[in-house]
Formats: sequence, C-alpha cells, structure tokens
Amino acid sequence: MAAGKSHILVVEDNPADVFLIRETIEASGIKVPIHIVKDGEEATRFFDNADSDDSAPCPSLVILDINLPKKHGIQILQHLRRSHRCRGASVIVVSTSTAAKDREDVILNGADAYFCKPSKYDDFLKLADLIREWFPKTTK
Repeated sequence: MAAGKSHILVVEDNPADVFLIRETIEASGIKVPIHIVKDGEEATRFFDNADSDDSAPCPSLVILDINLPKKHGIQILQHLRRSHRCRGASVIVVSTSTAAKDREDVILNGADAYFCKPSKYDDFLKLADLIREWFPKTTK
C-alpha cells in the first residue's frame, strides 16, 4: 500500500450499486479513500499501476462485481492474486448471481467472501458486516 495508507477499491459498473456500496462502507464505520472503477480493464490497470509505482494506491479491500464489461470478475481476481503489491488485499465479491458455481469459482480464485446483492436497501446494508470482517485489522 502506498505510504502505509489503506484504500478500498470498488469494481462495479452499475451506478446504483456503486451508490449502495458507498453507503455500506460508510455504515461499516471504516473511513478510508475509496476508488471506483467501472470495468475489468480499469481494475487490472489499477493493480498494474500499483505494481509499477510504489506511490500509487494499493487496496486493502476490493469489493468486486463478477459480471463486468471488458473482463470478468474471475479474471480480475486472478490478476489481483498475481500482483506484486496488491495480492494480499481482501476481496468481497458482490454479485446478483445466486449460482453455487459462481460462489465456488470466486472462492477458488482467491475471493475471501461472497455477498449476493439483495433487492432491499436494508438487506444490502448487511454488506457492512462483511466489510468490517474483511477489512485488514491492522489498517483500520
């Protein structure tokens, strides 16, 4: 991480979901910079930039949708886990998919948790519990 600073990277293409994820981060009580990228290519560039520039941010936590434009979430996970500086980031996959195979695939590729996007606002805010659980304890 750049200069010992913690960051959260949100990889999500749906603006409404970005809004809800921001709300859950706020509800988690963790106050760190949040970076938003809208597709898989932006996410891989974010990690590559962190690897090539020690002053660039490297996330402590990645909140990742799996159905993204340009690159699938599994590809993003694989790229992240190969990153020199960012591979240790915690990853919470946030997806509309309820398929067991999707859940298994992301866990096998290095995700720490899987959160199925609910349709109700109050249920979406339960993501805050996962954020608190998986945000690195030493960087809060």
